[in-house]
Amino acid sequence: MIEVRDLHKAFGKVKAVDGVGFRAEDGRITGLLGPNGAGKTTTLRMLYTLMRPDRGQVLVDGMDAGTDPEAVRRRLGVLPDARGLYKRLSSRENIRYFGRLHGLDEATIAARTDALAAALDMGDIIDRRTEGFSQGQRVKTAIARALVHDPRNVILDEPTNGLDVMATRAMRRFLRQLRDEGRCVLFSSHIMQEVAALCDHIVIIARGRVVAEGSADELRAQTGEDNLEDAFVKAIGSEEGLMA
Repeated sequence: MIEVRDLHKAFGKVKAVDGVGFRAEDGRITGLLGPNGAGKTTTLRMLYTLMRPDRGQVLVDGMDAGTDPEAVRRRLGVLPDARGLYKRLSSRENIRYFGRLHGLDEATIAARTDALAAALDMGDIIDRRTEGFSQGQRVKTAIARALVHDPRNVILDEPTNGLDVMATRAMRRFLRQLRDEGRCVLFSSHIMQEVAALCDHIVIIARGRVVAEGSADELRAQTGEDNLEDAFVKAIGSEEGLMA
């Protein structure tokens, strides 16, 4: 489980995150929904210890990211906004490298790589160099690399950004599989249909703050709207940033 308490982060005079707090529980998919510039990516970067908050606390399975960041990193699988593959290495070699960084033995790395390649349908690319990969192939490799150490908590920043329809459908199936395994899955998106199709719990962020949260049905009830798109617009208080 991931718990966020009163996170703040400013860049100069700009408050990127201004008191964000929420819980992402095990066995469900929690989505961060908001317009571009709402503070989603900055929030996620603080969750996976790339940035330190100016104020507030992040707990992962009860461990404080501020006082024990290494322990928190071991419990997280992260797909950041920058995929950052090593282009001279194959998919398998990218995954193996990260497995070694996590201290896994070669037999465990091999077994985990085979399992992830099967789950993500990577059979045709697993031993190809990643240079020249399509967006979908890069995302699959980056996710497999992030999950090689079998973390219980998974954070994904815009996981379907740039994917075609078939790759997006495959990614949605995989995220549901992670949830059904009892993992905590947290991902950000600005795509309404994506969040509605996947999320058990939705956290809407606007102007660096949580402005509403709940299931899709609960958000519609809270705002008195019949569909999630209209509920989102009412929650953020403006049509600016509305995405189709």
